[in-house]
Amino acid sequence: MPMKITYFADYFYFCDILMWRFNSFRIFRRGSVLLLSLVAALRCAAVGGESAGNADSSAEVPDSLYYLLDELDVVAMKHGAAFRQLPVSGTMVGRQDADRLGIADVKGLSSVVPNFHIPDYGSRMTSTIYVRGIGARMDQPAVGLTIDNVGVLNKDAYDFDISDISYMEMLRGPQSALFGRNTMTGLINIRTLSPMEYEGWRGLTEIGPRQLFKFNLGYYHKVRNNFGFSVAGSFYRRDGEFRNAHDGRTVDKEISGSLRLKQVWYPTDRLHITNTLSQSILRQGGYPYENVATGEINYNDTCFYKRYFLSDALTLTAHPGNMKLVSVSTLQYLDDHMCLDQDFLPQSYFTLTQKKQELAVTEDIMLRGTALDSRYGWLIGAYGFYRHLDMQAPVTFKDYGIIQLIERNRNNVNPYFPIRWNDREFPLNSVFTIPSAGAAIYHESQYELGAWKFSAGLRFDYEHVGIDYNSWCNTSYTIYDNPTGQLPFPADTKVYRQAPVDLEERGSLSSDFFMVLPKVSVMWNMDLLPASNFYFTVGKGYKAGGYNTQMFSDVLQQKLMRFMGLGAQYDVKDIISYRPEKSWNYEVGAHLNLLDAALSVDASLFYIDCRDQQMTVFPDGQTTGRMMTNAGKTRSVGGEVSTFYTILPELSVMATYGFTDARFVDFFDGKQNYKGKRLPYAPSNTLFVEGSYMFNVSKRFKEHYFSVHLNFSGTGDIYWNEANTLRQNFYGLLGGSIGYHTPRWSLEVWGKNLTGTKYYTFYFMSIGNEFRQRGHGMDYGLTIRAHF
Repeated sequence: MPMKITYFADYFYFCDILMWRFNSFRIFRRGSVLLLSLVAALRCAAVGGESAGNADSSAEVPDSLYYLLDELDVVAMKHGAAFRQLPVSGTMVGRQDADRLGIADVKGLSSVVPNFHIPDYGSRMTSTIYVRGIGARMDQPAVGLTIDNVGVLNKDAYDFDISDISYMEMLRGPQSALFGRNTMTGLINIRTLSPMEYEGWRGLTEIGPRQLFKFNLGYYHKVRNNFGFSVAGSFYRRDGEFRNAHDGRTVDKEISGSLRLKQVWYPTDRLHITNTLSQSILRQGGYPYENVATGEINYNDTCFYKRYFLSDALTLTAHPGNMKLVSVSTLQYLDDHMCLDQDFLPQSYFTLTQKKQELAVTEDIMLRGTALDSRYGWLIGAYGFYRHLDMQAPVTFKDYGIIQLIERNRNNVNPYFPIRWNDREFPLNSVFTIPSAGAAIYHESQYELGAWKFSAGLRFDYEHVGIDYNSWCNTSYTIYDNPTGQLPFPADTKVYRQAPVDLEERGSLSSDFFMVLPKVSVMWNMDLLPASNFYFTVGKGYKAGGYNTQMFSDVLQQKLMRFMGLGAQYDVKDIISYRPEKSWNYEVGAHLNLLDAALSVDASLFYIDCRDQQMTVFPDGQTTGRMMTNAGKTRSVGGEVSTFYTILPELSVMATYGFTDARFVDFFDGKQNYKGKRLPYAPSNTLFVEGSYMFNVSKRFKEHYFSVHLNFSGTGDIYWNEANTLRQNFYGLLGGSIGYHTPRWSLEVWGKNLTGTKYYTFYFMSIGNEFRQRGHGMDYGLTIRAHF
């Protein structure tokens, strides 16, 4: 199909799906937003501010960006200042930086932030994040994500493109005292454009190889000084880069889109309201895993990932007296579907299908105030959430898998009465309902004494998680009488008897977790250097506990093997349950402005002591999978530095570097002790350097200019296994862009991995075979932006 026809066919097909999804959710959404609005109205009445009926339509709206951050951003509201005035290590990427670097998602942010690594593998579902050596491949994330005040609860929804980003910031180190669960190593905060900071149309078109087509369009309108709205949508399509040798097709084609509606209203100068409704949809191939032995991607069963995600956040900010009261109410809905050739081979072993529907609501209320001539500041807050997840996850055994994994194992043990499965394909069915809920109260105090600033925070966090599970298998096999014990047994071997299989594993489990999360810091503001400081911080972080649903197919498989006289006895609770992971983080750092603020430097050193680490281990028995358990103790030590130097008004250099030495203190995976070994999948070094040069075209067109940007990003070494016998060496990727800019539009030609560096982003083993994923090769494209 010609490129142009393909683009438009995919675009209209995708718009149709997006609107159908939205309409199917419309009744529930309207009811939920109405409920949130009603709660908001009641809260507004409670704080004693002027009513909406007395609204002053000419209320002044300050133009400073920080005011907007402080009023509309829950992260800024909790911290009370920009991160460079806080005892925390962080990196901020503004709108122009995001445009220049082509950053449109969390994965893109990881290329410029030190000690922050998100490998690009599998699909957008596999949002594995490592910060300072700590992370997880399964279940709970170690890093929190907030997008327009929506604290995303499920990491399966972390990875999607976001249009019209205002800024992105990554705060490293535990943020658990203020943000709770799953912010053990940091917090990613993303804010999109507000109609109160930008007015007009914004558009983007991007084209490139493999039928790359990206289109963004947004409209931002401030109806009055105190009310504005925006509508922004995006569409993305691209053919795959990696080809499956089995059928000759690319496996990683992607089509995605999003739609966002934002409303900002200042009824009075003491009451501000914003609501952001977003939805995104994704259709993706994926899992381009090549067999190490053959160097080919070659599997026969279909792999894909589909996702629909909707979120709504209602934020109210009121000013009773000299205090600030903030309420953030969010609704999240996730509907995704994954299909996986789990053996990644051309033979028919087994497949995994996973369908999830999750609904979640959260509420965060906080009150901030000052006393003692503003030398003392305080924050108190309460948080609660509820999640309900329904999941179906059948594993289907196919003919070759039945032969190799079941019949051969069974017949080698008892060749005189061998078996043959009657059904040459059968499922191990699993259905789950997983409700969870949590509540927390938190407090932070800050006291300024001259150039010193002391702060202490404490959070009490409670969480309840349950699971109702039902796994079953209905199939049958034939037992033969083989007196000679010859294998394979002759075709005319006499039938001994039929053996029906009717297995079921049904039950309910629940767990309760209670955490106390303190944080203490000291900061010294330097008089000699403006806006510069040194700090020391100690804090506790944690990842939530839960249940590993992926093990249920193995539980049922072992039960099936026991039915035939083989297999291990599994206790369901022990095999699927895991407790929260906890860490203590010790950090010293500095934020410096040098050379009359032409040079900014952020530097930090850290030590992390992690206990009850959630690790994947091999359970007993002839199983094809792993289980999550609290098996590890680790420590991570390292440092990071970020600099930005404006050499001349038209010439600047940016550089970030992170070093991490993360090792096991104690970890036994059921087969081997890995004490002293480096943690796998987390890079020891991350590096990013960029030089930027801009120059005018002529004196006549002073606002027209060219831009040249050249950057280099490096990552490694990355160890692929706990034994540290396999690794990806340090590799570097060269990129850059050349652009022409006017007040209304810009045109940019860009390239990534310009030298075609070969590297790998992931490695794993499955049923005795080694697999890995190649990194992306050289890429390039043309981007046109317009704003009017």
